Amino acid sequence: MAALSDWFWDERFWLPHNVTWADLEDPAPGVEYPKAGHLLRALPLALGIFAVRIVFERFIAGPCAHILHIQAEVSRRAQPNAVLEKVFTSISKSPDSRQLDGLSKQLDWEVRKIQRWFRHRRNQDKPSTRTKFCESMWRFTFYLCIFTYGFCFLWQNPWMWDTRQCWYNYPFQVLTPGLYHYYVMELAFYWSLMFSQFTDIKRKDFLIMFVHHLATVSLISFSYANNMARVGSLVMCVHDASDFLLEAAKLANYAKYQRLCDFLFVVFGAAFIGTRLIIYPFWILNSTMFESWEIVGPFTSWWVFNSLLLVLQVLHIIWSYLIARIAFNALMRGKVSKDVRSDIESSSEEETETNQTHAASPKRENGTNGHFGSKTWTQNDDSW
Repeated sequence: MAALSDWFWDERFWLPHNVTWADLEDPAPGVEYPKAGHLLRALPLALGIFAVRIVFERFIAGPCAHILHIQAEVSRRAQPNAVLEKVFTSISKSPDSRQLDGLSKQLDWEVRKIQRWFRHRRNQDKPSTRTKFCESMWRFTFYLCIFTYGFCFLWQNPWMWDTRQCWYNYPFQVLTPGLYHYYVMELAFYWSLMFSQFTDIKRKDFLIMFVHHLATVSLISFSYANNMARVGSLVMCVHDASDFLLEAAKLANYAKYQRLCDFLFVVFGAAFIGTRLIIYPFWILNSTMFESWEIVGPFTSWWVFNSLLLVLQVLHIIWSYLIARIAFNALMRGKVSKDVRSDIESSSEEETETNQTHAASPKRENGTNGHFGSKTWTQNDDSW
């Protein structure tokens, strides 16, 4: 075990040349450097955040939903049937025509009756608009608070105004209480998102978002462990800048304030594109790739860190394209008609089997009010 630990924490990987872990172990009195052990404190804090969320959704978000007349819809329950339930849980939630014909012969039911059963069974698990509203209100509140804290903290620190300060005297940079709290709170929140994914609204992009949250946790932990916390705080703040706007747009959508929803979505799109395609590459990547090279020089973990940041930039370009497409459609059609990120739930798909065996039915709107609900939004994010 000790050999594995020594291999993982190899100084040649984590630290610049001619710097060892011993150099960071005994700082001057009153001085503290980031240590990997600090990150373990985020785990109990994540459980605390999850508990706060439950209380918030019940006693704050719930009453707000009631004031806005957002109620929990009561869906019609499917008739108990062991054969169909087994197919639903273990084979397919939307059986194809061949499977429908086989079930029709086995049960002596009409195909349309079986299709209706599967529709009711899917809708039985469908989360209500109230549930989605409460979840989005919690995320909006946290994203707004953490962005406000991060921005106010960075405003008072020199590396926000001169990114070269991220690299002077690296890695011997003092860990301030404000920076520590910012990092641990962000990390704890993303740990809580990973935990809550198993109890939240079940989305089609469950696996994608789980990997996304895991990558975010890894990147935050990585930058803290090798004391790239200054530039890491800039990365977190830039990513937090637009997340609360997306959640605000969802809240307006669930409350059926369509014009406000459209306005907030356009503002979100502008903020997202401005921070992810302008500020992030020309301010942060410029510092991590070029200023750090000039001041510190490259080393192994430097290459890994910049590679991860470049992967983020590729994702930013993809997401920005999708958002711009939605914004364009909103301008052309007068409303945000499709959400291509992450607000569609796998349990809330409308009946598709009628398109397989019958003529097209009247237009249905997937999701809530027909908005934010035809593709998958990759959230979130969810600060990424």
